[in-house]
Amino acid sequence: MFTSARERRLWLLALAVVVAIYSTLGLARTLADELRNRELLDTVFFLGFLVMIATVVIVGLKTRLPNAAEVAVLLGVAVVYLLVFLRMAIPEERTHLIEYSVLALLIHEALSERRSRGRHVPVPAPLAIAVVTLLGTLDEVIQVILPGRVFDPIDIGFNVLAAVMAVTASVALSWVARRRHKR
Repeated sequence: MFTSARERRLWLLALAVVVAIYSTLGLARTLADELRNRELLDTVFFLGFLVMIATVVIVGLKTRLPNAAEVAVLLGVAVVYLLVFLRMAIPEERTHLIEYSVLALLIHEALSERRSRGRHVPVPAPLAIAVVTLLGTLDEVIQVILPGRVFDPIDIGFNVLAAVMAVTASVALSWVARRRHKR
Protein backbone atom coordinates (compact mmCIF):
# COMPACT_ATOMS: atom_id res chain seq x y z
CA MET A 1 0.00 0.00 0.00
CA PHE A 2 2.80 2.45 0.90
CA THR A 3 6.08 2.68 -0.96
CA SER A 4 8.15 3.62 2.09
CA ALA A 5 7.99 4.26 5.81
CA ARG A 6 8.19 7.99 5.05
CA GLU A 7 5.15 7.86 2.77
CA ARG A 8 3.22 5.93 5.42
CA ARG A 9 4.18 8.50 8.07
CA LEU A 10 3.14 11.40 5.82
CA TRP A 11 -0.27 9.85 5.08
CA LEU A 12 -0.84 9.12 8.77
CA LEU A 13 0.04 12.70 9.66
CA ALA A 14 -2.32 13.97 6.94
CA LEU A 15 -5.06 11.72 8.33
CA ALA A 16 -4.41 13.08 11.83
CA VAL A 17 -4.79 16.64 10.53
CA VAL A 18 -8.06 15.76 8.76
CA VAL A 19 -9.39 14.10 11.92
CA ALA A 20 -8.38 17.14 13.98
CA ILE A 21 -10.11 19.50 11.54
CA TYR A 22 -13.34 17.50 11.33
CA SER A 23 -13.48 16.60 15.02
CA THR A 24 -13.38 20.25 16.07
CA LEU A 25 -16.13 21.44 13.72
CA GLY A 26 -18.73 21.39 16.47
CA LEU A 27 -16.38 22.97 19.02
CA ALA A 28 -14.69 25.60 16.87
CA ARG A 29 -16.97 28.51 17.75
CA THR A 30 -16.91 27.69 21.48
CA LEU A 31 -13.14 27.30 21.47
CA ALA A 32 -12.64 30.58 19.57
CA ASP A 33 -14.97 32.43 21.96
CA GLU A 34 -13.14 31.02 24.97
CA LEU A 35 -9.73 31.97 23.56
CA ARG A 36 -11.03 35.45 22.74
CA ASN A 37 -12.41 35.89 26.27
CA ARG A 38 -9.03 34.93 27.71
CA GLU A 39 -7.27 37.22 25.21
CA LEU A 40 -5.35 34.26 23.78
CA LEU A 41 -6.85 34.10 20.29
CA ASP A 42 -4.11 36.11 18.57
CA THR A 43 -1.39 34.20 20.43
CA VAL A 44 -2.81 30.83 19.44
CA PHE A 45 -3.11 31.93 15.80
CA PHE A 46 0.46 33.24 15.81
CA LEU A 47 1.69 29.90 17.17
CA GLY A 48 -0.30 28.15 14.45
CA PHE A 49 1.32 30.47 11.91
CA LEU A 50 4.77 29.48 13.23
CA VAL A 51 3.86 25.77 12.99
CA MET A 52 2.76 26.30 9.40
CA ILE A 53 5.98 28.12 8.44
CA ALA A 54 8.05 25.46 10.24
CA THR A 55 6.24 22.78 8.24
CA VAL A 56 7.09 24.58 4.99
CA VAL A 57 10.74 24.83 6.04
CA ILE A 58 11.01 21.22 7.19
CA VAL A 59 9.28 19.85 4.12
CA GLY A 60 11.21 22.07 1.73
CA LEU A 61 14.68 21.72 3.18
CA LYS A 62 14.61 18.20 4.57
CA THR A 63 17.98 17.78 6.36
CA ARG A 64 20.44 20.55 5.51
CA LEU A 65 21.03 24.23 6.10
CA PRO A 66 19.63 26.62 3.47
CA ASN A 67 21.75 28.66 1.09
CA ALA A 68 21.07 32.33 0.26
CA ALA A 69 18.54 31.54 -2.51
CA GLU A 70 16.61 29.19 -0.23
CA VAL A 71 16.59 31.78 2.56
CA ALA A 72 15.24 34.33 0.07
CA VAL A 73 12.44 31.94 -0.97
CA LEU A 74 11.66 31.18 2.68
CA LEU A 75 11.49 34.86 3.56
CA GLY A 76 9.25 35.50 0.56
CA VAL A 77 6.95 32.68 1.58
CA ALA A 78 6.82 33.92 5.17
CA VAL A 79 6.02 37.48 4.05
CA VAL A 80 3.23 36.34 1.70
CA TYR A 81 1.71 34.15 4.41
CA LEU A 82 1.99 36.93 6.97
CA LEU A 83 0.32 39.45 4.64
CA VAL A 84 -2.55 37.09 3.87
CA PHE A 85 -2.79 36.14 7.54
CA LEU A 86 -3.01 39.77 8.66
CA ARG A 87 -5.49 40.75 5.95
CA MET A 88 -8.01 38.15 7.04
CA ALA A 89 -10.53 40.30 8.89
CA ILE A 90 -12.07 37.54 10.99
CA PRO A 91 -9.43 35.81 13.15
CA GLU A 92 -11.24 32.48 12.99
CA GLU A 93 -10.80 32.47 9.20
CA ARG A 94 -7.05 32.23 9.77
CA THR A 95 -7.52 28.65 10.89
CA HIS A 96 -8.24 27.72 7.28
CA LEU A 97 -4.85 29.07 6.24
CA ILE A 98 -3.08 27.10 8.96
CA GLU A 99 -4.98 23.82 8.78
CA TYR A 100 -5.20 23.47 5.04
CA SER A 101 -1.63 24.65 4.38
CA VAL A 102 -0.24 21.96 6.67
CA LEU A 103 -2.61 19.37 5.16
CA ALA A 104 -1.62 20.33 1.61
CA LEU A 105 2.08 20.07 2.43
CA LEU A 106 1.68 16.63 3.95
CA ILE A 107 -0.38 15.33 1.04
CA HIS A 108 1.96 16.85 -1.53
CA GLU A 109 4.98 15.30 0.18
CA ALA A 110 3.26 11.91 0.41
CA LEU A 111 2.40 12.00 -3.29
CA SER A 112 5.92 13.18 -4.19
CA GLU A 113 7.44 10.40 -2.09
CA ARG A 114 5.21 7.87 -3.81
CA ARG A 115 6.27 9.19 -7.21
CA SER A 116 9.96 9.15 -6.28
CA ARG A 117 9.56 5.44 -5.43
CA GLY A 118 8.40 4.64 -8.96
CA ARG A 119 4.64 4.70 -8.54
CA HIS A 120 2.49 6.50 -11.06
CA VAL A 121 1.62 9.93 -9.68
CA PRO A 122 1.54 12.16 -12.76
CA VAL A 123 1.36 15.61 -11.14
CA PRO A 124 1.73 15.63 -7.34
CA ALA A 125 1.25 19.39 -6.87
CA PRO A 126 -2.10 19.83 -8.66
CA LEU A 127 -3.29 16.49 -7.29
CA ALA A 128 -2.50 17.57 -3.71
CA ILE A 129 -4.38 20.83 -4.28
CA ALA A 130 -7.36 18.92 -5.70
CA VAL A 131 -7.46 16.49 -2.75
CA VAL A 132 -7.27 19.35 -0.24
CA THR A 133 -9.99 21.21 -2.16
CA LEU A 134 -12.25 18.15 -1.85
CA LEU A 135 -11.48 17.77 1.86
CA GLY A 136 -12.10 21.49 2.45
CA THR A 137 -15.39 21.30 0.56
CA LEU A 138 -16.43 18.29 2.65
CA ASP A 139 -15.56 20.33 5.76
CA GLU A 140 -18.07 22.97 4.66
CA VAL A 141 -20.73 20.43 3.64
CA ILE A 142 -20.55 18.81 7.09
CA GLN A 143 -21.24 22.22 8.62
CA VAL A 144 -24.67 22.29 6.96
CA ILE A 145 -25.94 19.71 9.48
CA LEU A 146 -24.19 21.16 12.55
CA PRO A 147 -26.11 23.58 14.78
CA GLY A 148 -24.58 27.04 14.82
CA ARG A 149 -22.46 26.39 11.71
CA VAL A 150 -23.10 27.35 8.11
CA PHE A 151 -21.89 26.31 4.67
CA ASP A 152 -19.68 29.15 3.42
CA PRO A 153 -18.22 29.04 -0.09
CA ILE A 154 -15.75 31.75 0.94
CA ASP A 155 -14.25 29.27 3.40
CA ILE A 156 -13.78 26.81 0.54
CA GLY A 157 -11.90 29.59 -1.24
CA PHE A 158 -9.68 30.06 1.83
CA ASN A 159 -8.99 26.33 1.89
CA VAL A 160 -8.02 26.33 -1.80
CA LEU A 161 -5.88 29.45 -1.32
CA ALA A 162 -4.08 27.79 1.59
CA ALA A 163 -3.42 24.65 -0.46
CA VAL A 164 -2.16 26.62 -3.47
CA MET A 165 0.10 28.81 -1.31
CA ALA A 166 1.57 25.87 0.60
CA VAL A 167 2.18 23.64 -2.41
CA THR A 168 3.58 26.53 -4.45
CA ALA A 169 5.94 27.41 -1.60
CA SER A 170 7.06 23.81 -1.29
CA VAL A 171 7.59 23.42 -5.04
CA ALA A 172 9.52 26.71 -5.21
CA LEU A 173 11.74 25.74 -2.31
CA SER A 174 12.37 22.28 -3.76
CA TRP A 175 13.17 23.82 -7.15
CA VAL A 176 15.76 26.16 -5.60
CA ALA A 177 17.21 23.25 -3.61
CA ARG A 178 17.49 21.07 -6.74
CA ARG A 179 19.28 23.86 -8.60
CA ARG A 180 21.71 24.11 -5.69
CA HIS A 181 22.33 20.37 -5.78
CA LYS A 182 22.98 20.35 -9.56
CA ARG A 183 25.83 22.86 -9.25
